[in-house]
Amino acid sequence: AYERLNFVEAIEELAGALGMEVPTEATRNRPAEDLYTLLGRATEFYQHALKGNGEAVAYLKQRGVSGEMAKTFGIGYAPDAWDGLIKALKDAPAPRMLAAGLIKARDNNSGHYDTFRGRIMFPIRDHRGRVVAFGGRAMGDNGPKYLNSPETEVFHKGRELYGLYEARQSRADLSQLMVVEGYMDVVGLAQHGVRNAVATLGTATTVEHLKRLFRIANEVVFAFDGDRAGRKAAWRALNMSLSEIRDGRQIRFLFLPEGEDPDSMIREEGETAFRERLSKATPLSEFLLDHLASEVDTSSMDGLARMAELARPLIAQIPQGVYRDMLTARLAERIGLSSDQLADHVPANPVRQKTPPRRSRPARQRTPLVGQAITLLLHYPAIAEKAQMPQNLTQSAIPGAEVLTTLLEQLRETPHLKTAAVLERWREHRFFERLNDLASAEILINATQAVAELNGLLSKLSEHERDQRCEELLAKARDSGLDETEKAELAELLAARGRGGRADSA
Repeated sequence: AYERLNFVEAIEELAGALGMEVPTEATRNRPAEDLYTLLGRATEFYQHALKGNGEAVAYLKQRGVSGEMAKTFGIGYAPDAWDGLIKALKDAPAPRMLAAGLIKARDNNSGHYDTFRGRIMFPIRDHRGRVVAFGGRAMGDNGPKYLNSPETEVFHKGRELYGLYEARQSRADLSQLMVVEGYMDVVGLAQHGVRNAVATLGTATTVEHLKRLFRIANEVVFAFDGDRAGRKAAWRALNMSLSEIRDGRQIRFLFLPEGEDPDSMIREEGETAFRERLSKATPLSEFLLDHLASEVDTSSMDGLARMAELARPLIAQIPQGVYRDMLTARLAERIGLSSDQLADHVPANPVRQKTPPRRSRPARQRTPLVGQAITLLLHYPAIAEKAQMPQNLTQSAIPGAEVLTTLLEQLRETPHLKTAAVLERWREHRFFERLNDLASAEILINATQAVAELNGLLSKLSEHERDQRCEELLAKARDSGLDETEKAELAELLAARGRGGRADSA
């Protein structure tokens, strides 16, 4: 009502603020799989073009990027031609090339031209490793420094983060993730051993970005230039972060010397010194209070009152908890009030808590073994053929074991099925929603690693089932005794425990 928007306009406004697309009949019914295929083919074209372009190779070498690192991130080169990609993918329908953001229509409707030309190409991957978009960096001063793909059916800038897939694949310690501003910062840091950096895609950090980051790590560090523009960007990031602060989470800010970026900084001082600098990053609470203090005259009563007034709506966005209480106490100390006096002026219920809680599981809560196994099968159905199915799991009382065994049997019979087809078979099952959630979960291993991981999970489940049965028989032996068949079963179970290095003294 305030913006004087009709219903459809209001929905589109909200969706745009979150970097989302409003689904229509056209977008709902049009398959997106061909876009992933086209983007994958474009990636191969750009990578091949890089090998044949000495200027592009020299540029990357000058920036300290090795061939191995270029391969890790799938870096390529878009030839400086209007139709290089169009000719390479000449069999691809123009409407779908447009939908993928790979080409643009000429103003006079006389044809199309390549979106990216004469640029170093950085593929942007989703959580499954599929290329969903590109970022192109100019090697000179012609045009914008970075050019990103437009938003498409498979790409939304407000959700994706460059380098997140590669960071997870590196098996680095991801208790901490660092948000930087450029693709070369991510690659440059990785080149020097810092594999936990990601970059936003030409947009400010969004709430959805933070939710994704905190599903993986419990600490996020924002890296900015220490100049006025960098601190302004940091303040915007702080405001966006407040609603996502929880007890156990930490947000810090790393301000680099003016004119430096993470890539140049780590090349200049090396990994050890950079990590030392990173360890001294400013906590959110300190940055917030120092910033507010810089906005007022802290030597006067009026200035301190103004500081409290500026802080009040910010603290109100932080969910109730220890962190909010401690920040309130720190602010009260700075302005000379008691915590109780200041708390009386801060609304009890954060504004953002009115939004419905997410259905996704908090990052610190571990998915049960059965859920982990099902997740692997849903992401990589073909691995079921190599699964070593334990016999004693078929009749298990472990929650979800029946679903797991049924899913394994189905996929062994039809290993060619894709994830969507597997889910369709379970659409009428009472566990469909849970399966759908697991299929959407992010995993950090590839198909080859998934085979060993799955068999390890199945082995643990088998051990768990065996141990449960063993305890049942031992309890019965103490209470009423066992018959000959049960004694033989118990002896076999105890022997199996012994072979597994877990012999029971009972």
